[in-house]
Amino acid sequence: NWCLLYQYIIIMKAILLTAALLFSFSVLTTAQSKSPKMSVEGSVEGVNIVIDYSAPSVREREIWGELVPYDKVWRTGANEATTVEFDKPVIIDGSELPAGKYALFTIPSMDKWTIIFNSDPNQWGAYKYDPSLDVLRLETGIQPADHQEQMEISLKDNHLNIQWEKSLVSLTLAAKG
Repeated sequence: NWCLLYQYIIIMKAILLTAALLFSFSVLTTAQSKSPKMSVEGSVEGVNIVIDYSAPSVREREIWGELVPYDKVWRTGANEATTVEFDKPVIIDGSELPAGKYALFTIPSMDKWTIIFNSDPNQWGAYKYDPSLDVLRLETGIQPADHQEQMEISLKDNHLNIQWEKSLVSLTLAAKG
């Protein structure tokens, strides 16, 4: 009898431990899913492009000038810095960018954005952003857009687009040469 009781207790402990671990994993996954990791892959004129970012949502918040302050470096998403990788040199809005993997930062303002390709892609947020590592900086206008609840970065018709809330920023891409 004692042997059966002992086995029963061991099995119950294993079940409870498994349930606790599954619950913890579920809570952790739910907490992280507020800004899920996204990946975009595409090709423009033979240049392969990979973009990795975490996509925050508006969730009834004031985005521009509040959650994302004007005139300050922003990680262009949530969590880790957004990265963009080009396997060949590209021309972005008329400016050349060598092949490589870059952190994509932006400086939003009321009427334009500064787009930054930084040579240190392994950053969390913009807390250790170093402007001396910028490879390319561009200024671009903001286009009004339909409401986009979750930030989206896309490659469409030779453009890299960043759309969130009611704003759209679009960069023209071309292969170098």
